[in-house]
Amino acid sequence: MFESLQERLGSILNGLTGRGALNEADVSAALREVRRALLEADVALEVVRSFTDKVREKAVGAAVLKSIKPGQMVVKIVHDELIDMLGAEGVAIDLNAPAPVVVMMVGLQGSGKTTTAAKIARRLTERQGKKVLMASLDTRRPAAQEQLRQLGEQVKVATLPIVTGQTPVDIARRAVQAAKLGGHDVVILDTAGRTHIDEPLMAEMADIRKVSAPHEILLVADSLTGQDAVNLAKSFDDRVGITGLVLTRMDGDGRGGAALSMRAVTGKPIKLIGTGEKMDALEEFHPKRIADRILGMGDIVSLVEKAAENIDAEQAAAMAKKMQSGKFDLNDLAAQLQQMSKMGGMGGIMGMMPGMGKMKDQMAAAGLDDKMFGRQLAIISSMTKKERANPDLLKHSRKKRIAAGSGTDAAEINKLLKMHRGMADMMKAMGGKGKGGGLMRGMMGGLASKMGLGGMMPGMGGMPDLSKMDPKQIEALQKQAQAAGLGGGLPKGLPGMGGGGLPGLPGGMKLPGGLPGLGGLPGLGKKK
Repeated sequence: MFESLQERLGSILNGLTGRGALNEADVSAALREVRRALLEADVALEVVRSFTDKVREKAVGAAVLKSIKPGQMVVKIVHDELIDMLGAEGVAIDLNAPAPVVVMMVGLQGSGKTTTAAKIARRLTERQGKKVLMASLDTRRPAAQEQLRQLGEQVKVATLPIVTGQTPVDIARRAVQAAKLGGHDVVILDTAGRTHIDEPLMAEMADIRKVSAPHEILLVADSLTGQDAVNLAKSFDDRVGITGLVLTRMDGDGRGGAALSMRAVTGKPIKLIGTGEKMDALEEFHPKRIADRILGMGDIVSLVEKAAENIDAEQAAAMAKKMQSGKFDLNDLAAQLQQMSKMGGMGGIMGMMPGMGKMKDQMAAAGLDDKMFGRQLAIISSMTKKERANPDLLKHSRKKRIAAGSGTDAAEINKLLKMHRGMADMMKAMGGKGKGGGLMRGMMGGLASKMGLGGMMPGMGGMPDLSKMDPKQIEALQKQAQAAGLGGGLPKGLPGMGGGGLPGLPGGMKLPGGLPGLGGLPGLGKKK
């Protein structure tokens, strides 16, 4: 969503941090570029003007211009103001009211209200143990009520039985009554939308609000619509009084202006964001994390949360124990590929790592994408149990059979086996040193090394902290990686190598134990 804005702001702010001293003219020139970047990202003019004025006011002060690193101080000010613009703290759906708590979903047709209603219901049921009832009030759109019923079955949430001929107001009244009788904690009302805002729509929303007394009124808006989404929010807030926003399609390639503008224009918090079509593709909106991503600082906390949700602790412990014995077969490799896919694939994980966002283009050029994971999983799935446990059995005739079964060719099978051998050697070395739990690190490090980016991911793949190695050790490590078929050099001027580059995680910051492949990130070094 924010890739183009991230690139623009990154280049502007890097120009500031690379200079030893700044004057007021330097800051003003940089802020003109920031203003242009925000306007091109479709951020509302009034929001841009307020943002740049606040940054200028703080950035031209003597404390900044005379500080030891004025460029970094300006970056911090931009970061803080971004957080302030998005809302200082994340705000969750408020359920502190007598049951049943009524949540009313409003928005235009096609914004994703029905799907979002089901996602919220699933989230409340699975994460908070709430008993939820959903009701469709859309009597105009064909099969709208049936769609919600089917989604309810999919997420295992009850839906209000459909009674033909009832008005939206009657359905709302019946839903609240049914929720009371059924002992439900929450009732979600999925209201009808229009292709545009009109008086009948607003009158209907007001009538529904009157009979259902909702505790939360959530406006669902498509984040790809830009400024129209901001105007939509203002109109609904003026007429109905919304309590929060849900932005859908945040995984799209839009410019992100709506997300940056809506909170500032309406004063209402963005509570949730939709990141895909699947029922679990809904996240809480954390302003600081979004600001970190926009400025290329990564989002380690979200990465850990995704790991905690998708990684089975028992399986991870068993695999770590197996690795410590020096064993790493193709079944283990398949398990790691599947875990990475669940966490958003290589691109999704790298986008959350500090300073790694710019690697996506290099990854794509090297053919390292989720399609590659799919092909590799297909190859492994086409093998027999014996072949997966003992890859040395794979001679020409077997490879020919596997290629036919997986829709690939012998060259791709050989690449997979070469990568596996290199990783197995690395895991064996790691296991001998008693450093278990680094399987995913090993895979990511191996893949990065494969495309010549090994040094950009110090600490991944069990690599030691390069900042503590002398040149001869680094050269030996490089030769070992090339001999293992993982190729690529260790670029200079990167974190942990004494050549500048991006600062790493603060010393001592470690990810929670029990998350395989994500523990410790030892090679990202300390800030100085």
